[in-house]
Amino acid sequence: MSSLPITTRHGKALSVAGGRPPDAPAWIDEIDNPYLHGLFAPIQTELQADELTVVEGELPRDLRGGYFRNGPNAVHAPKNRYHWFDGDGMVHGIWFEDGKARYANRYVGTAGLEMEAEANTTIWPGVLGPFDFSAPLGPIKDTANTDLIEVGGRLLALWYESGKPYVLDPNTLQTRGVEDFEGRLTFPLSAHSKMDPKTGDFIFFSYGDRPPYMRYGVFTAQGQLHHVDIDLPGPRRPHDIGVTPRYSILHDFPVFYDPELFAKKGKRVPLFHPEVPTRYGVIPRLGTNDDVRWFECEPCYMLHVVNCWEDGDWVVMVGCRTADPSLHPDPEDGRIAAMLSGLKLQANLYRWRFNMVTGAVQEGPLDDSNAEFPMIRPSVIGESNRWAYLQHIPYEVPATFESLMKFDVQTGAHTEYRYGPGVYGSETPFAPRPGGDEEDDGYLVTFVTDTADWSSSCLVFDARDIAQGPLAKVALPQRVPAGFHATWIDGAVLDGAAS
Repeated sequence: MSSLPITTRHGKALSVAGGRPPDAPAWIDEIDNPYLHGLFAPIQTELQADELTVVEGELPRDLRGGYFRNGPNAVHAPKNRYHWFDGDGMVHGIWFEDGKARYANRYVGTAGLEMEAEANTTIWPGVLGPFDFSAPLGPIKDTANTDLIEVGGRLLALWYESGKPYVLDPNTLQTRGVEDFEGRLTFPLSAHSKMDPKTGDFIFFSYGDRPPYMRYGVFTAQGQLHHVDIDLPGPRRPHDIGVTPRYSILHDFPVFYDPELFAKKGKRVPLFHPEVPTRYGVIPRLGTNDDVRWFECEPCYMLHVVNCWEDGDWVVMVGCRTADPSLHPDPEDGRIAAMLSGLKLQANLYRWRFNMVTGAVQEGPLDDSNAEFPMIRPSVIGESNRWAYLQHIPYEVPATFESLMKFDVQTGAHTEYRYGPGVYGSETPFAPRPGGDEEDDGYLVTFVTDTADWSSSCLVFDARDIAQGPLAKVALPQRVPAGFHATWIDGAVLDGAAS
C-alpha cells in the first residue's frame, strides 16, 4: 500500500480510507481531505467488460437482472472545501444472466458536468460554500450522485439536494437526458422518492432554501400529476419519505441553519436544536397541505427510512435514527472540521407509531447497532415486513461499510457478515428469486473494495442466510470507490427497456 506524498492532519482517517490508490488522479495529492483519498479517491475511467471472472463460488443461474450503484466521483480538483457529497455522479453496474456477468460504469451526464468539461475546471464551490449566486444553473451543482430508482423501465439518477431526475439507459448506463414527465415536472425532485409496487404510483418530495420549503407529489400510474406545497417553519434538511398504501410520511427535523447567514455570506451550517421536537407529517396519498396530520416526537435526525405500514388506526415507520446529530468539530481539522463531524454516522434501528384517531405517538429503539443504508424486498414496500438489510458503519471518519447485517425489524435481532479486514462494501439491494414467495427468498448483491490491493469485486449472497458468506465473488475490472445508494432491476424490466 503506497503512502500519501502530502503531510496530513488526518492520518488516522486516511489509514482507514486505505492510503493512495494508483489509479487516483494526481490532483488529490495536494488536498488534505480523507474523502478524496483511499477508498474514497475518484477514478478517471469509464469502461465496460462483457465477460467477468467468477473467482469464488458459482453465480446462481436464476439471478437475472442488474445491480446499479451511484456515488460521488469528482472530475476536477475542488475550488473550495470539498465535501464527500460534492463529487460528480458516477454509476457502476453489473448485469447477470445464465450464470455470467458483465460490468460497465459511466458518469451521469449532468448539465454541470458538461459545463465543467468544456471549461476544464471546477465552476461551483461545493455544498460547503460560500456560494456564488451568480454561477450558471444556481449556486450549487446538481451532480445527480445520490440515489437510483427505476420508473417505467427508466433508471433515474437523483440528487439529495433536490435536482433534475437524469435518465440512464439501464442496459448501457448512457445518460439519455432529463425526465420531465412530458413537460409536467417543473420543479426539482429529491433523492429517496418512492415507487409503490402495488399501484405503480411514483411518490416524491423536494425541499429548498426558499419558500416553498417542501413540495410533495405523486405521478399516478394513470399518468396524473398531483403536487402540493407543504408549510414548514423554515428551510429544513429532510432526506427521505415514508409511504404506506394510503399515506405518505413527511419529515421535519430540528436540524436547520440560520437563513440570514446563508443569504448574507452564502454559508450553511446545519445545527441541531434539541429544544425543538421532531415532527412527522402523515398526508393522504393524494392529500393537500391542509390534510397533513403532524405528530411531535423526540428531537432527532434520520437519513433513511426502512419501511412504513398501516396497523389498524396506527401508521408505523421504522428507520435509522440519530439521537444527537450535534456537530462536534475537532479544531485540528481546520476548515473541514464541521464536515468531518457531520459525517460521523451514528444511527440505530428505531420504530415510531402514529395513531390517526387519537393522535397518540409511540416510539423507541429496536437495536443499538450503528447501522444504516437499509434495503428491503421491493414488493413489501408499504407492508408490515420482517427483514431488512443494512450496513454496519463504525462511528468514525471516514464512514465505511464494514459488514452486512440482516435485521428482523419486528424484534431487532440480527445476523451479520463481515467483509474482512480492510474490505468495505456498498448498499445491498434485494433481488427476488424467481418463484420465491417468502420475504427473504432471493439474493443480495453488493460491491466491495479491498484496500490492500485496490481490487473490487461483486458479492452475491443468499438473503436467507448471509452469515454463511457469499455464494459467489466476481472480480471487477477496476476499483469501485465508496459510494451512496444502489438498486436492483429485474431482467424482465431490462428486456423491456431494450426493446
